[in-house]
Amino acid sequence: MSHIPRPSLSGIHHVAIIATDIERSKSFFADILGFSVRRENYRDNSQSWKIDLLAPCGVEIELFSFPNPPARPSYPEAAGLRHLALRVDSVADWVRYLKAQDIACEGTRTDPYTGAFFTFFADPDGLPIELYQTVDATA
Repeated sequence: MSHIPRPSLSGIHHVAIIATDIERSKSFFADILGFSVRRENYRDNSQSWKIDLLAPCGVEIELFSFPNPPARPSYPEAAGLRHLALRVDSVADWVRYLKAQDIACEGTRTDPYTGAFFTFFADPDGLPIELYQTVDATA
């Protein structure tokens, strides 16, 4: 092992998502979830879009489009990214809001280890998104 001290991490900067319909996914994250669009760039070399979306908490989503991306093999236990979790003040308020947008949510559950409330719904491509309501500031 090296004796070089470990540098500090300051947080998660972004999560990258590949969409099958870039406009539909951009609208979902911006109009439904409240992310702001920071940049939109078409990349000729890969025939793809890259859209940077910013959450109110400062975390970004890099939303990509690629020609003919492979389907997600399972929900949500595929190898790799399992789900995207968003911290919310009230899972119940978000569930009511999403249902009003015709977005189905699973039943609200309680994390047996932290006591936090959570539920899942899906983005337009079926990516599992978790809403996570902590019960205290340390969770």
